[in-house]
Amino acid sequence: MTALQDWPDGSVDVAVIGGGVMGATTALFLARGGMRVALLDRQDLFRAASGVNAGTLTLHMTRAQLIPHAMRGREMWLASRDWLGADVGALAAPGLSLAFTEAEEDLLRARARIRRQAGAPIDIVPPSRAAAIEPGLNPSVRAAAYCALDGHIPAYRVGRAYAQALAQAGVMLFAHRAVEAIVPDGAAGGYAVHCAGHARPLAARRIVLAGGVWLEKMLGWFGHAIPIRCLVNQLAVTETMPRVMGSVVSIANGLLSLKQFANGSVLIGGGWQGEGNIHEGGTRVIPENLRGNLRLAQHVVPRLAQAQILRVWLGLESETPDAMPLIGALTARDDAFVIGCVHSGFTSGPYMGRLLAERILGGAPDLGAFDPRRFSPSPSLPEHTP
Repeated sequence: MTALQDWPDGSVDVAVIGGGVMGATTALFLARGGMRVALLDRQDLFRAASGVNAGTLTLHMTRAQLIPHAMRGREMWLASRDWLGADVGALAAPGLSLAFTEAEEDLLRARARIRRQAGAPIDIVPPSRAAAIEPGLNPSVRAAAYCALDGHIPAYRVGRAYAQALAQAGVMLFAHRAVEAIVPDGAAGGYAVHCAGHARPLAARRIVLAGGVWLEKMLGWFGHAIPIRCLVNQLAVTETMPRVMGSVVSIANGLLSLKQFANGSVLIGGGWQGEGNIHEGGTRVIPENLRGNLRLAQHVVPRLAQAQILRVWLGLESETPDAMPLIGALTARDDAFVIGCVHSGFTSGPYMGRLLAERILGGAPDLGAFDPRRFSPSPSLPEHTP
């Protein structure tokens, strides 16, 4: 990473704040489009949500409006060698969403119908078909939704591939740069990016905010008052074990996600919550929620009762009041932008980042549904923060 004192002389064309999938992809395509780009993160790249999520490439739990974006994002992950320069281990696999009760079956059918109308190839199949795909399932399955276009990716492999691609594209990488304020630079135009522990600000003609759960504070610098909900998702991984599944398995109510990696370990997720406060620091596992998640996993795939849990961790996920993304311009002069709060954001993240880069480079992708001004239509320009 670039040393602390090595801010570039003069201004960069774009400063991207946030080094996860969406920020890094935006920076990558902006640099390849000819812009001088700096990418800053409060810690190491891909250490926050993008580095600790479940790595599921799924359409079953993606909001219907985002299905086309998730499908294109999945395609990008599977072809990562072509545009990122490295194979990040993305694996195409079928996906099964299961129902065990009458209420779950009704929900399963309704969700499948809505997503199918949005373009997802999801079909309802009988229990016999689900058992043929995954023989290790609990035989009490009532119905299943099947999607051929699912998969998963080991999230921990992504950061290194991005770091290499960004460096090759000429992006200046600044880790451990906690941005404290972004203020207009009246003399030169553009903005001054003030970072903790750094006396001299970074000068940038344009800004991209890609800070995930920290976006609420960052948006306030540009006059937008948008509440961002922070979800503290618990995940667990088992010891390596013989093959118990070959697909991505979930249940209709969204409280379980299972996948087995090539090394035999099984990742257990599903959005069961931990606790914590991003401003005060620290996250904590809620033991009863962890036990509930594990019991559910063992119910769906009984052989998981034989596995030991090796590690439990927590990942942060951001969400807007309408659970739709924020992607677009923040100022009337079109020099500050935001990207984030994308549901199933890891799946569609590369495609979303590429779209925003296209927009900043002068293109006209359709981002209307994600316009941040739907919450804050008349933002003021940021004021100086001492």
